[in-house]
Amino acid sequence: MSRIRSALVVGGGIAGPVAATALLKAGIDARVYEAYPGPSYGIGSGLALAPNGVAALDVIGAGDPVRGIAQPVSKMMLSVGRTRHHVPTLRGEPPLQLVDRAELHQTLHDHAVAAGVPVEFDKRLVGVEEHADGVTARFADGSTATADVLIGADGIRSTVRGLIDPNAPGPQFTGMLGFGAATECDAEIPAETMVFAFGQKAYYLYWSTGDGRVFWGANLPHQQYLTLTEARAVPASHWLSILRETYGADTPGGELARSTTEEQLEVTGGLHIMPPVPHWYRGRMVLVGDAVHAPSNSSGQGASLAIESAVQLARCLRDLPEPEAAFAAYERLRRGRVEGVAARAAKINRSKTPGPVGRKMMNLLMPLMVKTVMNPEKTMGAEQRYRIDWAAPVQSEPVPA
Repeated sequence: MSRIRSALVVGGGIAGPVAATALLKAGIDARVYEAYPGPSYGIGSGLALAPNGVAALDVIGAGDPVRGIAQPVSKMMLSVGRTRHHVPTLRGEPPLQLVDRAELHQTLHDHAVAAGVPVEFDKRLVGVEEHADGVTARFADGSTATADVLIGADGIRSTVRGLIDPNAPGPQFTGMLGFGAATECDAEIPAETMVFAFGQKAYYLYWSTGDGRVFWGANLPHQQYLTLTEARAVPASHWLSILRETYGADTPGGELARSTTEEQLEVTGGLHIMPPVPHWYRGRMVLVGDAVHAPSNSSGQGASLAIESAVQLARCLRDLPEPEAAFAAYERLRRGRVEGVAARAAKINRSKTPGPVGRKMMNLLMPLMVKTVMNPEKTMGAEQRYRIDWAAPVQSEPVPA
């Protein structure tokens, strides 16, 4: 039986509200503290939730609200130049759910609040004090909060990660900037299909939104790292000029870039990955979501893994008596899975800018790629069929004899 009765959750994006809602379901009082003045509007463009991520949301009753804001996409296609191949999907699994990131944040926030989770804004964490029976968080406004444990769900530039381990690695730049837009386009776009396209100069993806528009996302090679703020400080006209030059000869990339307006363009800044984090927890503090595992967006699993980890952490805190035992069980459940997904995504990233010779090879090898590399059961079966058994008790690590 757990002796943990309360938790401070630092971060109100995706993992934070999910963790707090799951903790409440586990009988642990949880309160979310978010550094921004409100739910994180305008922090990104579209993302895909895999079946395993939506199933984890079902555990806390948030699956249907998220399906309500999502667009299901049941087909996938790989495109190199003018050559397209349909990619088989997993049998028996529901489709990907495409959502706007800001809408997802708002929906998870609203669901957590409706479940009874208090959320406080303008609370930027600046320090933590641990004591024998709890942990106290100090915020930039001078306020404090105390609970049994503190959960760092504060994203890829996590403050909590640095408090747990000052030598912890930070995020690594992938060498690409992210852009997205929903625009009108006269090109022929396959219905209910997400297309992964390798253009002449760079990678992009696109799908029909079902309302006459097309959403497209670009991974633009860029030597200089730019934060979200820095990238958005550059005039949208500049980025559109580069996007139109980069994708201009591609079909439908050129049409998509030329039809996108400055108002439609969503700049998401430098794309990151998190290298393996040596220490997921210390004392009464633990990390969850992007703060501890942020695979490349190529994985299609970033948000889904964050949701899974948040729910699994709540199970561990529910079932094990002390924070350290609960955190150790949580890491044991999650580390191998998330690092395996990250490794797969890293291989995909290396193919996103193949160059002229590589592109010709991809054209020749595409049928084989579809049968092997893009075999969904081989590449995504274990990832997307993963389900959390909420009712099953979590066992602690056996003590060596």
